[in-house]
Amino acid sequence: MSNASPYGGTDDRQFEASGVFRIEQQNGRWWFVDPSGAGFLTVGVAHADDSDLKYLHNVDIWREKYGSSKERWIREGLVPDLDAWGFNTIGWTQDYVGGGWRKAFDWNERVTVQQSTSQFSPRDFEVADRPYVVLMEVAKTEDWYGDPVFPDVFSEDFEDHCAYLTRSTCVDHARSSNLIGYSYDDAPSWARHVSGADFPQLIDLPENKREDRLFEIASKYYETMHRHIRQHDSEHLILGDLYNGDRPLPDAVLEAMKPYVDVLGIQYFPGDTDEAKQRMIEHASAAVALTGKPLYVPDIGNWAPTELNPHRVGDPSGRLAGLDSHAERARHYIETIGVLLEQPWFLGFHWCAYLENKARGWGIKDPWDRAYEDFTGPVAEFNKSIYDRIRS
Repeated sequence: MSNASPYGGTDDRQFEASGVFRIEQQNGRWWFVDPSGAGFLTVGVAHADDSDLKYLHNVDIWREKYGSSKERWIREGLVPDLDAWGFNTIGWTQDYVGGGWRKAFDWNERVTVQQSTSQFSPRDFEVADRPYVVLMEVAKTEDWYGDPVFPDVFSEDFEDHCAYLTRSTCVDHARSSNLIGYSYDDAPSWARHVSGADFPQLIDLPENKREDRLFEIASKYYETMHRHIRQHDSEHLILGDLYNGDRPLPDAVLEAMKPYVDVLGIQYFPGDTDEAKQRMIEHASAAVALTGKPLYVPDIGNWAPTELNPHRVGDPSGRLAGLDSHAERARHYIETIGVLLEQPWFLGFHWCAYLENKARGWGIKDPWDRAYEDFTGPVAEFNKSIYDRIRS
């Protein structure tokens, strides 16, 4: 990126240096501000997970190329890739590893899925020496989770859980200048879960009372996490839930998060149509208007059929971003991010995902640790020009 600060921000947008990431407005546009005081957009990769190199079909690469060392993989693989492709941030590092992947995914179906447990440690982030976010799983209410658990947020158990979660996480990250902030659950189900599960206070509640009670539940959820994070870290940003832009997001939840979360995070996987991109912008703009918060997209991606995942094809409805080739993926990437860059509330994005695996079925690199160069070539050029594209 041209005129880059040490963190990957732009020296063309200067603010007061504070030593931590924060948000500011300048000339009507929102920015992350990096610790050196430079304007910063997070241009990140989500799901950089070393377990994706530990399948039977590629574990020899893990052993021979990286010596079965996560530190070597980070230093010699991940970081040089991100730098070469113009990415400045490591997003949430766990990857999706199972469930419902052999058919077109439908958020309205219940699927049983699991997640890996290889989120980066504080030492891993230190080795990478790049801006990053940390995810804390507050509850198991994810849209994609087949057996969700909706906690009683008013209980002593939930209080104890949040206290443990924050002290076991925040103490070890609170002094890192590379930390952008803390995020919570991936695609939490704040509307009714497709399995039928719900928060205990909402079960059998009349519809005309649901919205008010949901506001109380969400307020308690966000307040509890905010209070416990701030006991250990008074400075870094709170990024909140990674909402799913393809599922209902009640206004009551957005109203409840306003006092306790600094930045909106909403995931989108728009199809390859102007209408799909417009729906994304309209949905995001409405959430920004309701909350008064700027927004980043913590998970966004597209895919094409590959040797390992030939089933990854497009959706005729245009709802999902399935393309015919990796060159088409690059075009869709550039067009989609380009539309987002036009929005004054847009703080950046994290691209899904780094390495193609058997479950998710798409990535920037193939399962044998080789870049899809028809994708990475145009994307690298675009990423390195992002700040130039929004100069005014």
